[in-house]
Amino acid sequence: MINYLWFLLAALFEIAGCYAFWMWLRLDRSVWWVLPGLLSLAFFALILTRVEASFAGRAYAAYGGVYIVASLVWLALIEKTRPMLSDWLGAALCVVGATIILLGPRLHSS
Repeated sequence: MINYLWFLLAALFEIAGCYAFWMWLRLDRSVWWVLPGLLSLAFFALILTRVEASFAGRAYAAYGGVYIVASLVWLALIEKTRPMLSDWLGAALCVVGATIILLGPRLHSS
């Protein structure tokens, strides 16, 4: 369960970092948005290493489902755009898949 906390924190920092670049390049904000974006992306990478997984690829794959949900929450809270039902259904499928990926090694060793 602690993995999901790390995933949520990582998603927050990754989305914030990417959004800083989005603001600079797509919304014509100051180039100074790059600095907090880079710091946020560095925190993202550091946090993701805290996930309890034997292989980085498996951790990244499982993280993808959580990232999708966090992106929809960002869409709603920060960008003030309501996600569609199909967005939430797709995200739910991804979280199920992420859980299977993360728990797979435990199920295999049983």
